[in-house]
Amino acid sequence: MNELDALDEKDDHDISNALQSELWLQLWGYARRYPKDLAWLAVCALITGAMEICYPLITGAVIDAVAADADSSKLWDYALLYALVTVVISVSIGGFIRIGSKLRTRISCEIRRDGFANLQALSFSYFNRRPVGWLMARMTSDCDRLSHILVWGFLDAVWGSTMMIGIIIAMFWLHPQLAMVVLCVMPLLAVASVYFQRRLLSSARAATAVNSRITASYNEAISGVLTSKVFVREQANLDEFSGLTHRLASAKIRNATYASIYLPIVVTLASLAIGLTLVIGGVEVLGGAITVGTLVTFMGFANNIFEPVEKIGERFAEMQMAQASAERILGLINEKPAIVDAEDILVDNTDTTPIRHVQLVDVCFAYDNGQPILDSINVDASAGHTIAIVGPTGGGKSTLVNVLARFYEPTQGSVLVNGQDYRQYSQHWLQSRLGVVLQDNHIFSGTIMSNIRYGQLDATDAQIIEASKLAGAHGFIMGFDDAYNTQAGEGGNRLSAGQKQLVSLARAIVANPQILIMDEATSSVDTETEQQIQKGMASLLKDRIGFIIAHRLSTIRQADRILFVDQGKIVEQGTHKELMIKGGRYRALYEMQQLDESARGLYV
Repeated sequence: MNELDALDEKDDHDISNALQSELWLQLWGYARRYPKDLAWLAVCALITGAMEICYPLITGAVIDAVAADADSSKLWDYALLYALVTVVISVSIGGFIRIGSKLRTRISCEIRRDGFANLQALSFSYFNRRPVGWLMARMTSDCDRLSHILVWGFLDAVWGSTMMIGIIIAMFWLHPQLAMVVLCVMPLLAVASVYFQRRLLSSARAATAVNSRITASYNEAISGVLTSKVFVREQANLDEFSGLTHRLASAKIRNATYASIYLPIVVTLASLAIGLTLVIGGVEVLGGAITVGTLVTFMGFANNIFEPVEKIGERFAEMQMAQASAERILGLINEKPAIVDAEDILVDNTDTTPIRHVQLVDVCFAYDNGQPILDSINVDASAGHTIAIVGPTGGGKSTLVNVLARFYEPTQGSVLVNGQDYRQYSQHWLQSRLGVVLQDNHIFSGTIMSNIRYGQLDATDAQIIEASKLAGAHGFIMGFDDAYNTQAGEGGNRLSAGQKQLVSLARAIVANPQILIMDEATSSVDTETEQQIQKGMASLLKDRIGFIIAHRLSTIRQADRILFVDQGKIVEQGTHKELMIKGGRYRALYEMQQLDESARGLYV
C-alpha cells in the first residue's frame, strides 16, 4: 500500500456511513450567506409547485363540464385559467433557473476560497503528510457537485414538499378513500430508500478516493515528466494509471448500478399507485360515487405526487456522492494548523521592535512518527553575527533552521527571540522579519520584477534593482530583451537553476529581513557569481542575524561561528580557524573538498 492509498483508507475509516447532519449544516451555512437569493429561490419553487397542482384540477373540471354539457363560455374560462397558470409557471421556472445558477456559482466560489485560505494557514507538517496531487483533488474536483446539491436540492425540497402537501390535501378533499389508495405505497418507498442509502454512499466514497489518486497521478506525471523520460518509465506509468482508471470505472459502475435499481423502484411504485387508482377509481365511477373528471384528476395527482419523489430520489443518490466529497473538502477546511498563536501572546503584529538576539536552548525535535531529528541543540546569535551550519546529508541542518523560523516548533526546549520564547510572538511578527533562500526555490508565473517584488509588495523598482545587484542577478536580467519585465514562465521554467536562485536571493534581500536564512542558496551558481554574492552578503549581513547552510565550505570561512551538525547534534563548533586547528571532522571535510576542487582544476 502506497502513501496515497493509506491516506484514503484512513479517511474512509474516519468517516461515518450515515448521513451527517453536522456536515450538511456546515455546508448549508454557505447558502445562508445569501438569504435574499434563498428567499427568492423558495418563492419560485413554491409558485411552481402550486401551479403544477392546478393542471389536474383544471383538466378534471373541464371533463366534468363537457360531460354536463356546459356552455362554451365556461370552457373559455378554463382555457384562460390554464393559460394564466402556464404563464405564471413559465416565469417562476425561468426565475429559479437564473437565481439557482447564480447562487450555485457563488457557493462554489466560497467553498474554494475557504479551502484555499485554510491551506495557506496550515503548518508545514500537514503538507509533509499530504502530496500535492492529493490536495489538488480536494480543492478542485467536487466543489461544483456540493454547490449543485445545496441549491437544486433546496429547490427540489421546497418544490416537492409544496406539490406533495398540496396534492394530498386536494385528494383527501375530493375523495379520502381513493387518497389512501394512492398513498399506501409510501411506506414501501421509505424502506427502499433506507436500504439503498448505505450502498450508494459506500460506492460513492470509493469513487471519490480513486479520483483523488488519479488527480495526484496527473500532477506527478506532469511535474516528473523529465525523470520519467530519462528512465524510460512511460509504459510503467501508463500501466499504473490504467489500473487507477479501471478502479474508478468499477466504483462508478457499482454506484450507477445501485442508482439504476433504486430509481426504477420509485417508478414501479408510482405505476402501482396509478394502476390501483385506475382500477378502484373506475369501480367508483361505475357506481356513481365519483365523476370521470374526479378520476382523471386523481390519475394526474397519482402521477404527479411521485414526480417530486422521483426527483428527490435522484437528489438523494447525488447526495451520497456529495457527502463523500464534502467529508473530504470540509475536512480540509476544518483542519487546524499544528502551529497557532497563543491567546496570550505578548508581541503582536504592530510591534516594531527589531530582532537583536536569537537563542536555541536544548532544542529537540521529532516528526509525528517519533523519529528524533534534533537533539539538545544550543545556539546563540546576535545581530551582526553569521552562523554557518555544515554536515552530512540528513544530519538535521535544514530542520534546525525550519524550527528557528517556526515552520515547526521544538518538541522539547525553547527558541528565544530577544530573550522571550518565540511562542509569545505572533507567527506573522516573526516570519515577516525573516528572509529565506532555499536550494530549490519556487518561482511564480509572471515577470522577474513581480517575482522579486513578492518579498515586499510595496517595494519600488529602484529597490528591486538594488536588491538584484546585491544578489548578483542584475547582470543576467539585463541580458534579456525585456529585462525585468521578462516572463519567468510557470515554475520559472524559462530560467536556469542558477538564475532562479539569484532571483530568490534578490527576493529575500528586498524584504529587508532581520534574520536571513540561506539553505544551500548558492549551490546552483558558478564560482564567479558565488564570489559576487559573497561580497554582497557581507554588506547585507552587517547588522543582521544570518544562518547559512553550506555545502561548499570555502564560502563560509568568514562566518562568526560554524556548527558541524550530524545525526541531530552539534558535534563541533567554532570559527573556521578554530576548527582547522582542532583537526576534527570539519577539517577533514574541508581538506577533502579542497583536494576535489584542485583535482577538477587540473582537468579544466
